[in-house]
Amino acid sequence: MDSKVFGQARETAAVAAQGAPRTPIIIPRDYTATDLDIEHRLAYFREDIGVNLHHWHWHLVYPFSARELQIVAKDRRGELFFYMHQQIIARYNGERLNNALARVKKFSNWSEPITEAYFPKLDSLTTSRGWPPRQANMQWQDIHRDADELHVTVADMTRWRKNVEEAIATGLVRKADGSTQALDIDTLGNMMEASILSPNPDLYGALHNNGHTFAGYIHDPTHKYLENFSVMADEATTMRDPFFYRWHSFIDDLFQKFKESSNVRPYTRSELENPGVQVTSASVESSTGEVNTLNTFWMTSDIDMSRGLDFSNRGPVYVRFTHLNHRPFRYVINVNNTGSARRATVRIFMSPKYDERKLPWILSDQRKMFIEMDKFAVPLNAGQNTITRMSTQSSVTIPFEQTFRDLSVQGNDPRRADLSSFNYCGCGWPQHMLVPKGTEAGMEYELFVMLSNYELDKVDQAEGSNTNCVEAYSFCGLKDKLYPDKRSMGYPFDRPSRSVNSIQDFILPNMALVDVTIRLQNTVEPNPRNAQN
Repeated sequence: MDSKVFGQARETAAVAAQGAPRTPIIIPRDYTATDLDIEHRLAYFREDIGVNLHHWHWHLVYPFSARELQIVAKDRRGELFFYMHQQIIARYNGERLNNALARVKKFSNWSEPITEAYFPKLDSLTTSRGWPPRQANMQWQDIHRDADELHVTVADMTRWRKNVEEAIATGLVRKADGSTQALDIDTLGNMMEASILSPNPDLYGALHNNGHTFAGYIHDPTHKYLENFSVMADEATTMRDPFFYRWHSFIDDLFQKFKESSNVRPYTRSELENPGVQVTSASVESSTGEVNTLNTFWMTSDIDMSRGLDFSNRGPVYVRFTHLNHRPFRYVINVNNTGSARRATVRIFMSPKYDERKLPWILSDQRKMFIEMDKFAVPLNAGQNTITRMSTQSSVTIPFEQTFRDLSVQGNDPRRADLSSFNYCGCGWPQHMLVPKGTEAGMEYELFVMLSNYELDKVDQAEGSNTNCVEAYSFCGLKDKLYPDKRSMGYPFDRPSRSVNSIQDFILPNMALVDVTIRLQNTVEPNPRNAQN
């Protein structure tokens, strides 16, 4: 948070201990830059506390640095690394279009200057030093920091990149013992975010991980000035930096090259259709009564940050911040099932209708812009069926109360046996960021609904939860279980379709495409849960 907040919080905690009223500390909306920097238009997304919490918790649940195999080797870990981050880039690019900006430019030429600057203005309580900024037009340099045992060069990165690109082109991975294995998306993910699961760390290195390292130490690569790493090198803060999205656009592009290679075939019609199931209509109904119009607005919310000061029980210290939110809505899907009773998987995605030139998308580009909104299984009776689903039930998100939880119980007993469940329950896209911002005039989107064949989707495992919280399984899987969808993550948009060029031509009877408008109500409302309004 803004460095000034910590000083105010300590003062509030001391005064509050004497019985004075606890007035929330305000975090200003614009404390890292002004709109003179065009990248600052996206600060509401990049610096959202819930968004950064999700990313941090995801890496707690799926760590790459642990040495114990059972901690790292979770079901489809490498593929989930690809998909979760791909969805972040898709959401970010959509927000850029909402703010009249082009899609993010991937950082593929490592000798060119990084034009974007970032001045985080954050304090670190552990070091009592602020997070270092990055000036505009700085360049990657070889890192030699003896104190951190870090020695990696740009030449190392170039070599690893060439070897990864060779594996993608050939569809083969060379293992450390000289043998080869077929490359799949899960293996590629474990090569990119290198861990003990990488099939050949010496050959493929740690491309993704060290990209964060190069950016994180760009201001002091040789430790000449005894500086610590910047926000790019910490999972809790890295999404604040505009460069995160340029770097992950490069990483995602490597995954997309694999998906688009001859080693991954397009889906056949039989893999996409669901015979006997016809979606006759689909719509979204807002709590405002509008149909196919979603409304976003700004909200001020209070969170208790007393556990970020120390672990003494001084009572709550509230911080008030402004974030994007949306009016609740529900999906209404009418389906005709001409066969016998069965189950189906409902898959809901959304994408901007036009690209940055205001032209209709080519499907090969638009498939990378679709954001997953929800996924769930439903029973279908023979004949007509009406499916309704609230936006708050999304398989992508966790509720506000789960994102910003009471930490006091964990703080009082850090050796609790259920800490892994506690960490897992924080993993999930924040519900308040489910819907893109849109524009005041209204941004045109396309809502895609698909009912896929459940018999081809289902995973044989016991139903029920291993936690007592909402599980955002689309991004985070299920704790101690298999990922609950046998299809490739992102299906049906994870692979290009070589037979059609537009989303309209992609639609089959078990699918629907609906025009939706997202309108920003540029007002600020208090959260009804706030301690003091």
